[in-house]
Amino acid sequence: MKEFLRSGRYIDSAHPAVIRFSKQNSQGSAARERAVSLYYAVRDQIRYNPFLDFSNADVFKASSVLDAEQGFCVGKAALLAACVRAAGIPARVGFADVRNHLTTPRLAETMGSDLFVYHGYADLYLEGRWVKATPAFNLALCTRFRVKPLEFDGRSDSIFHPFDADERRHMEYLRDRGRYADVPVEEIQQAFREAYPKFYRLGPDAAKETFAPS
Repeated sequence: MKEFLRSGRYIDSAHPAVIRFSKQNSQGSAARERAVSLYYAVRDQIRYNPFLDFSNADVFKASSVLDAEQGFCVGKAALLAACVRAAGIPARVGFADVRNHLTTPRLAETMGSDLFVYHGYADLYLEGRWVKATPAFNLALCTRFRVKPLEFDGRSDSIFHPFDADERRHMEYLRDRGRYADVPVEEIQQAFREAYPKFYRLGPDAAKETFAPS
């Protein structure tokens, strides 16, 4: 378990800002209670935004996501894992390919696909077992999209719902990409270059877009 408690390059749980955020938002005496409170802090205090420069490794780094107060699924998962490690709880990150049936037209056009490769989530070791936690979509965004916000109790896996609040198809999980002690950034960047060449080539210009429902 030591590798899941150590600070990493991207899950940089020893960063002062991460430690401070973890302490400020960690509530309860039991590990599960602390993990649940940190889940909601990362989910709702850090805005979800997929329009980022994926050639910049900082978008995958916990402390950078915290500083920017925004991130996409991988960055937010790294931040949750870092905060949980800072609270003394083993954590790692996991990935899966998912098809998003409710992506915005602008995002689908920019990506050239509704397939999200390397969708990221945190995997937390609580009460003797690994539990998945997906803090990607903040509550305000879920409300605007009429997507059911993901809840987390520290006992059951929290992954995207297959249907939204209006029972439309939402997330379809297609491929498991495994679990890691730190974010495999080069591997993910290579997959993004292949899957989303137009989006990846935007570089810093990707951040000029705004993620909002149509």
